[in-house]
This record gives sequence, C-alpha cells and structure tokens, in this order.
Amino acid sequence: MVKKVAIIGAGISGLASIRNCLEEGLEPTCFEKGEDVGGLWKFSNHAEEGRASIYRSVFTNSSKEMTCFPDFPCPDDFPNFMHNSKLQEYITMFAKEKNLLKYIQFKTIVSSVNKCPDFSTTGQWDVITEKDGKKESAVFDAIMICSGHHVYPNIPKESFPGIKLFKGECFHSRDYKEPGIFKGKRVLVIGLGNSGCDIASELSQTAEKVIISSRSGSWVMSRVWDEGYPWDMLTVTRFETFLKNTLPTVISDWWYMKQMNARFKHENYGLMPLNGTLRKEPVFNDELPARILCGIVTIKPNVKEFTEDSAIFEDGTVFKAIDCVIFATGYSCAYPFLDDSIIKSRDNEVTLFKGIFPPTLEKPTLAVIGLVQSLGAVIPTTDLQSRWAVQVIKGTCPLPSVKDMMNDIDEKMGKKLKLFGKSDTIQTDYVVYMDELASFIGAKPNIPWLFLTDPKLALEVYFGPCTPYQFRLVGPGKWPGARNAILTQWDRTLKPTRTRAVSEAKRPQPFYNLLKILLFPVLLLAVLLAFY
Repeated sequence: MVKKVAIIGAGISGLASIRNCLEEGLEPTCFEKGEDVGGLWKFSNHAEEGRASIYRSVFTNSSKEMTCFPDFPCPDDFPNFMHNSKLQEYITMFAKEKNLLKYIQFKTIVSSVNKCPDFSTTGQWDVITEKDGKKESAVFDAIMICSGHHVYPNIPKESFPGIKLFKGECFHSRDYKEPGIFKGKRVLVIGLGNSGCDIASELSQTAEKVIISSRSGSWVMSRVWDEGYPWDMLTVTRFETFLKNTLPTVISDWWYMKQMNARFKHENYGLMPLNGTLRKEPVFNDELPARILCGIVTIKPNVKEFTEDSAIFEDGTVFKAIDCVIFATGYSCAYPFLDDSIIKSRDNEVTLFKGIFPPTLEKPTLAVIGLVQSLGAVIPTTDLQSRWAVQVIKGTCPLPSVKDMMNDIDEKMGKKLKLFGKSDTIQTDYVVYMDELASFIGAKPNIPWLFLTDPKLALEVYFGPCTPYQFRLVGPGKWPGARNAILTQWDRTLKPTRTRAVSEAKRPQPFYNLLKILLFPVLLLAVLLAFY
C-alpha cells in the first residue's frame, strides 16, 4: 500500500517535502496554520502566535542562484538578493508549477502527534488536527516536521538585572515590522545578529538615537563581494571548502579572519567577535558599517543592568531616556504538538542524526526538515534533506544502528563546538553537509569522473559556486536540465545588474584566484629564504 505522510508546515521545507514525497510515490498531506504557502517568507503586518514573522524590509542573504530549488531556477530577471515579497513570489511559482497546492490543508492547526499503540511494529502516528473549531484524527505512516525554528522567541530577561523596573516599551524583534512609529525615539537593540543589525540600521534613519548592545560581537559581511559579485557565488565553492578543511588550522584561521576583515577592520567598529576564529554565522548587512561611521548607530557591550529609563553597560557607560528595548535574541526550538522526549532524547537538547532523524525511535518514520543552519541557502538544504528522508521512510535507504547514529552525533557535536561555539549547535558546514546527505541517495557529483568525462562542467562544479543544481545531476530526482543550469548560472547572475550594458559581461576567473593562492606559499618561502 502507498504510505501516507503528514507534513507539518507549508513553508519551503514543507513544499520540498510534498514534492519529494510525490516523486517517490508516497501520499503527502500537508497541514498549514496560515492561509498561504511560504512560511517565514509570507509577510504579515502582525506577528501571529505559532507562526514565524518577518519585518517588511527583509531581503535574502543568499543569492538567487544559490537559493533556488535545484530543478527550478529563479527567473533570470529576478534580482540576485530578493526582497521577501519577491522570494514569496518565487515560492508560489514553484508550488503552482509542481502542482503542490492541492495537497495542502490551509488554516489547519496540528494539535498533537502521538505514536500509535502498535508503533514498534508499524511505525505509524496518530495526528490530531483542528480547523474552524473542529478536531479530526487520522493515522499516518510517517511525519515530516517542517515548521521551522523561527517561531518561538527567546527573550532572556533573567540575564538582565533590573529589566522589570524598566518603564519603556520592551519586545522581541519578531514583533518589529517597520520604522515609522519609532520616529524621534531612543532605541536600544540587544543582539548583533542579522535581525538586530537590520532593525538598528533601518531605525537609524528615523529614530533619534540607536544603540546596539552585543555580548560577544559578530563578523559583518557584505552581500557584495570581490569585484561586485554576490558573496556566496565566490565563497561557497567546493575548492574553497577543501582548502578550509585541509589547510593547517593556523593558516585556515588566518585566512578566514582576513576574509572577514577585507571590507573593514571590525575591531575599529566595536564589532570584533570575542573569538574571531569561530565559524559562527556572520551578519549580512551592507549598511551597518556606514551607519557606525556616520555616528547614527553605536555599538556597546552587554547590558549590566537596567533602571527605570536607562541601561548601564559593562563598560560603565549609560544610555539614558530609552523609549524602547528590542530583543533581537533569537529563537527557541519547540514542537508543542510532539512529546519532547522524541527529539530531545539526551540532556534536554535536540538530538537528531544528521539534524533530521531521532536516533532512538523504534521505526525511522519521523523526520525534522529545515532545522540545521549553515553558511548556505535553506531551500536546497531542505530539498536534499527531504529527498533523503523520503528514501528512509520508503525503506530503500536504511539508517545505521542506534549506536552508530549516536556515535556520529557525538563526533559531529565535538566538531561543531570547535568550529562554531556552544551557542550554534545546529550550525554546519554547507558543502560538507550537502555532500554527506547526497551520498546517502547517490546524488553526490563524482568530481574525478566529471573531469574525465565532462571537464567543462567539472571546472564549474569544483571551482565555481556550489549551486543547488549540482545535487540534481545524478541520483533519484535527477534533472536533465541540471548541466545547462550550471553552465548558464553566471548569465542569470549578471542579467539583472547589467541594465546599462557598457561592455561585454565579465565572469569571475577562478583560476586567477587559484594562482594567487598557490603563489602565496611560494612568496612566503622566498621571504623566509631571504633571511637565511
């Protein structure tokens, strides 16, 4: 019989899961609390309980060629970094093109997901949903949780003595929508992540004074990278990943910090991370350094304590007459419809094999899609996660033993703590992670074989950007258009910016950059020999 799969959430993870279920002959039913697809990217004027929320001015941090579904390139006239409305347009186009909407039950809340009494034999789940006040129960062969991790705000008020005395307005960044109501006000933003920096930069145009308080600092990157190309088209490559992971740590750390400081010296702007070698997710903001330089945004250390109308920072300075405090302090991971012990099987922390499967379940019929975070786009990550998850649910790609999965989790956690720090345990290395997932289903490109059989493609795959199309070259779900999409990716990248053509379009020269990298140790050796 055809296996029935319940998919919770119709954002990008949910849409990828629906499509991949259909490709493999499963029967998906998607439950979406809202009225439309898009999840996080569906803008609303008001933050809704139980749903992700964004502010009006949000743009993508990944370029369109790196962001798209791997067999559905963005239209070539779309901008490289899309406003949330443009990405929502693309997501809707994908859902309609793949005929996914008929599998979604909108305005439907998933109240609970519980194991059936015979779960150890069948792996089935009882799902209770609610729509228009009416509850229904149905049995499914598998569950794919696609509700994201930007739903439940984390407001660590206990870390800020005196916050209860503060008489001004105080809220989480998920409730922020636009800057107009803050005109002439004095605002403190707590948190130096993407949301905090975006909101502070935007508010600085209308507010009287804006200060960002940061406990540990952040690297701030520009979307515009070398020679004006999108940052990820130049940095998220197989070759650069190979170098980062094989060079001696001291050289790799030096190179990483040099890249991060290429635009400006972070220590001169009060932004320098306490541990600059950690590969924590950087902030993408093209405006913040200029705002600091112009004096309309100020960076301060952690808040020591609050008074009725002021904040006293750890350096002893005081921000007085504060009208509003915005906590841009991230989110907590929670699935209220599911027993916590299923995915928090150890030390009350999320414990998932490859960030997807609870390792101790008797049957591998529950998958969490979209929980990992990397220096790469979410859409292709969730697509590959769900492709593998569907194969596991079908039984065509069995999981390792519980012991092997737990050992892998421990090993990966040790590496993550070393690379990203304690606060970023869901973060991972994009190319390494994608190749790992692709290997399970035979979708990882064979680079040596490509160099022998199709050197033109191989050069783009290895030295060029690791675009999503690479993971549809082979394996289940192979896309005949993948090769052409890779060879034309720079054409689609350059088209929206060349609205006034003054010369022939120029692509990056990866071999020139490779030559520079190879020349560095030669020059270093020459300098050392000169002193002997």
